[in-house]
Amino acid sequence: MFASLFVLLYAAHLAANYPLQTDHQAKHKADCGATGWAANLAHAGTHAATSALALVVAVVVLDLPVGVLQVMLALTWIAGTHAVIDRRWPVAHWMRLARQTAWAQNGGAAHVDLLCTSAGTRAPEARKSVTPSDQ
Repeated sequence: MFASLFVLLYAAHLAANYPLQTDHQAKHKADCGATGWAANLAHAGTHAATSALALVVAVVVLDLPVGVLQVMLALTWIAGTHAVIDRRWPVAHWMRLARQTAWAQNGGAAHVDLLCTSAGTRAPEARKSVTPSDQ
């Protein structure tokens, strides 16, 4: 069951971060003010919606025993963590604490961006490094 849920939720995560994220969301989700929060929450909502669809597939198609409480907790966690992480300053702060600023300045998870670029679905946010100045 875990492997099936992992694959479904990871596919939903990639879909929400790349082909389903709008250019506006990618560009503005870390901005200060109402515009930034609106873009951020819309993107987090996309994560929740794609994850909900993945969990529906798990229950209806794969007949996995996933309860309503587990689904609600998972969707809250997924949307909430994305809303915080995509503000970018928490990641920049973590990179400083972990002494990984050089890694962040060089583009971070380039292997993910390379994979998505090869598939032709690279999001505009992937071009932006997470640096301490992003706070």
